[in-house]
Amino acid sequence: MGNELFLQTMRDPLGVPFYPIVFQGLSVMTFALHIIFVNLVVGGTIVAIWGHFSQHEWMRKLSRSLARITTINISIAIVLGVAPLLFVQVVYDPLWYSSNVISAWWTMVFLAVLIIGALSMYVFYLRRKGGQQRAGLFGLITICCLLVAATIIHALSMQALHPELWQGWIFGGTDMDTSGWGLHAIEIGRLFHFLAPALVNTGIFLMLYAWYFEKRDDVDMMELQLVANLGRKLAFYAALVTALVGLWWLLFLPESLSFMTDPTIHSGILLSLILIAVLYRAGRAPSQYALLCGLFSFLTVFIMTISRESLRMAYLKPFSYSIYDYPQTTDWGSTILFLATFLAGVGVVVYLVRIAFNAGRGEYAA
Repeated sequence: MGNELFLQTMRDPLGVPFYPIVFQGLSVMTFALHIIFVNLVVGGTIVAIWGHFSQHEWMRKLSRSLARITTINISIAIVLGVAPLLFVQVVYDPLWYSSNVISAWWTMVFLAVLIIGALSMYVFYLRRKGGQQRAGLFGLITICCLLVAATIIHALSMQALHPELWQGWIFGGTDMDTSGWGLHAIEIGRLFHFLAPALVNTGIFLMLYAWYFEKRDDVDMMELQLVANLGRKLAFYAALVTALVGLWWLLFLPESLSFMTDPTIHSGILLSLILIAVLYRAGRAPSQYALLCGLFSFLTVFIMTISRESLRMAYLKPFSYSIYDYPQTTDWGSTILFLATFLAGVGVVVYLVRIAFNAGRGEYAA
């Protein structure tokens, strides 16, 4: 009863400006897009470092391309990450802010390592572009920063799901711990389940890379075939590892959550198996299966994101915390303005992507 009352009291007394389910839906959608680009950043950095130290010329060329692409993906991932973070703060504010206060310094460290990682990636790209051999150090700094950032944000998210443990974390010893240096509730299985798909989606990205550039006359088709084969193998074996890690994590979830009966997890498992089968089938002609693999990968990530939201609701159910009974003060003006600018932004992005897509397939001076 204490935790329930505590959480209800910390809610914004003005309530939310529109129906909570809308914010929940937008949170799921934007997080799915965010995590895909996070996967591309982590996986792209790993493959770029691998290519940098490779003895094969085509791998070194791929490393330079991925270094450039990853600097763009970092920017997109950060921008897309702001949206789900804001939506979470709207409907899960007592949980998110409490978790951040408990680990306040780690929240600051998260921002610092993210900045350092992004800057290191730019240095890695510029040094690779200039042909400098010592660029690998900055690539290693980037991946280390990304893994630290992933661990921190994972811990903050998990801490928000355990209000019953907050008091113990603060009053665990003889004195109150207000340092903000505590980092709790790290689940290795869940963390790995978020990280392993990085190589899956990066592998599929390499397949799409070959599919995209094979229409051009100024590329080496043999190199594209090597890239496509590398991407297919990387995605296939990483998907197997991801599936095994996911099953391992599910086995250690508390039975009280009854998560194995959730239909979204069944859908996610089915889509994962289909993706693995398609990747296996793509062995003979990876680039021809690139779009299909990309589609199933996106659907899998999207369904798993819905599962993640269902799991969060299951964690909070014992505390009678539901976003659907969040106080609501409808504000049509701000809501219409938000939706209008959102749709306009989507239209602009689609137009720019279309122009960039068509331009990249033609010959042009670099």
